[in-house]
Amino acid sequence: MPLLTILTNVDLPAERRQDIADEASKLVAELLGKPESYVMIALSHNPDMRFAGSNDALAYLELKSIDLPQQDTTRLSDELCTFIENRMDVDPSRVYIEFADAERHMWGWSNATF
Repeated sequence: MPLLTILTNVDLPAERRQDIADEASKLVAELLGKPESYVMIALSHNPDMRFAGSNDALAYLELKSIDLPQQDTTRLSDELCTFIENRMDVDPSRVYIEFADAERHMWGWSNATF
């Protein structure tokens, strides 16, 4: 049920993208206390992204989950920015994160909803 979307202008080799996606999956499961078997990671490259008028390394993240702990978004932002900085060399000041708490009846999976 947790979905982390990572959109970046950083061009990463395929093997490195796979490693980052694998590590992100484990991190999201740990941060949210959810089974990794439900975590989805979508990592995409878009070379045309700009932030503050610059094409320096940047990332846009969306973290969506059922029962996302709204009181923990500052901690989640810190953990995710640190992860992106360490794995992709993107300065945290060039990372935006959108958090979304999904309602169970609005999240479909396996021919039903949660």
